[in-house]
Amino acid sequence: MTSATAPTGSMSPELDDGERARLDEAIGELQAGSRTWAALTLAQRVTLLRGVRTGVAAAAEDWARTAAASKGLDGRHPLRGEEWLSGPYSVLGALDACIETLSRLAHGTNPLDGVRIDRAPGGRTRVHAFPLTGIDRILLSGYTGEVWLKPGTTPSRARATAGLAQRTPSESGGVGLVLGAGNITSIPVLDVLYELLAHNRVALLKVNPTQDALVPVYKRALAPLIGLGLLRIVRGGPAVGAYLTGHPELVHVHITGSAATFDAIVWGTGADAVERRRTNTPRLQKPITAELGGVSPIIIVPGEWTDADLAYQAEHVATMRLQNSGHNCIAGQVVILSSDWAQAEDFRTALRRAYANAPERPTWYPGATSRMDLATDAYPDALVLGDRLLVEIAEGEDAAALQRTEYFAPVLGVVSVPGTGQEFLDTAVAYANEQLQGTLGANLLIDPATEKKLGAGFDRSVAALRYGSIAVNGWTAFGFLTPTLTWGAFPGSTIDDVGSGIGVVHNALLLDDVERSVVRAPFRPFPRSLPLANGGGRFTILPKPPWFVSSRTGAAVSEGLTRFRADGGILGLLKTLTAALRA
Repeated sequence: MTSATAPTGSMSPELDDGERARLDEAIGELQAGSRTWAALTLAQRVTLLRGVRTGVAAAAEDWARTAAASKGLDGRHPLRGEEWLSGPYSVLGALDACIETLSRLAHGTNPLDGVRIDRAPGGRTRVHAFPLTGIDRILLSGYTGEVWLKPGTTPSRARATAGLAQRTPSESGGVGLVLGAGNITSIPVLDVLYELLAHNRVALLKVNPTQDALVPVYKRALAPLIGLGLLRIVRGGPAVGAYLTGHPELVHVHITGSAATFDAIVWGTGADAVERRRTNTPRLQKPITAELGGVSPIIIVPGEWTDADLAYQAEHVATMRLQNSGHNCIAGQVVILSSDWAQAEDFRTALRRAYANAPERPTWYPGATSRMDLATDAYPDALVLGDRLLVEIAEGEDAAALQRTEYFAPVLGVVSVPGTGQEFLDTAVAYANEQLQGTLGANLLIDPATEKKLGAGFDRSVAALRYGSIAVNGWTAFGFLTPTLTWGAFPGSTIDDVGSGIGVVHNALLLDDVERSVVRAPFRPFPRSLPLANGGGRFTILPKPPWFVSSRTGAAVSEGLTRFRADGGILGLLKTLTAALRA
């Protein structure tokens, strides 16, 4: 979720003739650019994306520092590394993956050649989409990612459709509007790339006002796209948004924002919206896709955990909530514990400690303070820990506000359901599916011995979760950062009931018929991931990940990994790995 600006009418009086003319001129340039894009061969598109990659690499430092400063993180803040990973690192990884896909298509080979495809529960086709490169297999050992396709999609169809619009590159998708996210700086760029590659659609990007400081950086980084008329970037508030969503020459809208903003775009506001819904006459007369967030669960499957496990996974949960001060559509919000777990109170204690000890930072996103006030009003007995709130729902206490409100702020809740083993897991999955708003992402933490004991039952539980991104012993944000996975709500939403959104993005393999992506990660970090200490779990060389808010060297490691992604310097990578071991 982000608070993208909503239209307030068909033509706002705040938008003067000069502003309209400026926007019309940009759209006209994009119409010419759409013809240019359609005329480019796949090989030429590869060359173009390599030029974009060069621009992003050159702008990476300015990008990360500008983003950090805009969020109130100075050059010494321990969490400034977030802006390296969620900004230029993410975009560089996406460009590399997209270049690989287009290069394969240009040479007449399939994007899925050499990629393992098998079956997931329910007869689904499963594409093992991560890792696909040697460096990812080493640096992120133990982490894997799968894309599950909709039931009924066969492996042969998956191969036949991989590539989407790049299978017919000369068929223009016209000019689309991208209403950029306000919270994560890579999102607007990744959405523009997906418009180009999945749909052959050039884009007018309207940045969220929170990202205005990044516009000069975007323009430098994306200069090759701008130079060919494939991208125009504009600023503006509600009046600009209203004018553009209603513009007849823009054939499609994509938004990363809130359901309220989506509804205002599609149906209008006030009495007009009520009447339009009654008569099924939406205000927006063009297709729209969207990513809109939700209330994400963190399911803690009971097992026999060591003290180190309790501390590490508590820090993991704190990270899911506190990264970017909780201003993430995928921030974990509701921890689901077993009331019958012998270690439940030990975990609660570890979670309180980890949540309280994470570095303080500004709550910077517009409206966050008022949403925190809503949480305080609903739960006056919640723990106030510095700049954050921990809501532990007692037996008999009403959890409705926590379940239905995406706070988009540092508010974390804990609820309990009964049972152990498969009984607990079935109950927790049903709770997540039926009680929590949205279908964007779900997280499960389970120790290796318990997962082995559950066997096929655990896989069935993963399949039963109705979420577009699922992380097992990881955070779904890893799926966001992995370009060959997909990002979006679970299929089935419509403009009448949009939930967490419509459609997917990222998806660098350009797969069709996507249902969800599943990330699997090690339960224990290095060196506890070594076989003698790990109880049959996944081995990894990664110690505490740099995205953990508790990582002492997260800023240096995140910057180092981005610089390695940009230029491939081995000496810099070795220095970064050394810093990682001190996390």
